[in-house]
Amino acid sequence: MKDGRGGKWANASLINGYSHYNDNIPHDEYSKWQKDCMTEMLRLIKDDGAIFYNHKWRVQAGLLQDRQDIVIDFPIRQIIIWRRKGGINFNKGYFLPTYEVIYLIAKPKFKLAPKANAHGDVWEFTQEMKNEHPAPFPVQLIDRIICSTNAQIVLDPFMGSGTTAITAMGNKRDYIGIDLSPDYCKLAKEGDLGVTLKGRAFRTRFFAPIVAKRAQTIASIPNAIAA
Repeated sequence: MKDGRGGKWANASLINGYSHYNDNIPHDEYSKWQKDCMTEMLRLIKDDGAIFYNHKWRVQAGLLQDRQDIVIDFPIRQIIIWRRKGGINFNKGYFLPTYEVIYLIAKPKFKLAPKANAHGDVWEFTQEMKNEHPAPFPVQLIDRIICSTNAQIVLDPFMGSGTTAITAMGNKRDYIGIDLSPDYCKLAKEGDLGVTLKGRAFRTRFFAPIVAKRAQTIASIPNAIAA
């Protein structure tokens, strides 16, 4: 398809955009917003905590956007590659993009859970395609992240349809979830995902209040979140 929306992703929710949020904002504004969120997250976590920050590298107008303008001031320890099974950017001019990056941004005392380093730094998980949220993560990816840490509290300031919450509960971890969209909060609360993890079905139990600015919400959380 000429518009890049053909194939098995023709009905992808991402084509319709996000509920209650327009992500088409000037790059400088977007970068500052992301840095503000990251700054608050880094403030919250304990000295042995870490942030797993997912993003995409893109080439636009001949320039590589590798998100250095967002992450440059943060303690990046490693870059993990998430290899998907496909994408929605079908275009005859370039190969189909099938990966995203996850920045491991870690406090000084952070250590992986025992044997977690054996997973390597290239993770292959099929993308989630049966979810009303436009950009959901597969449960298996979030399970890999949570199980690779010793965190007892997991914070997700972009909770969406609740994948992180479901996965945290499946691993007997506590969680804090934040999202601007009442639609996605409702989706998560009602357990519309129908997710089964490790032989058990889970529904989210708690969501932080909906507010206008995500960074301000994170700032209201007490210190020492063990994420």
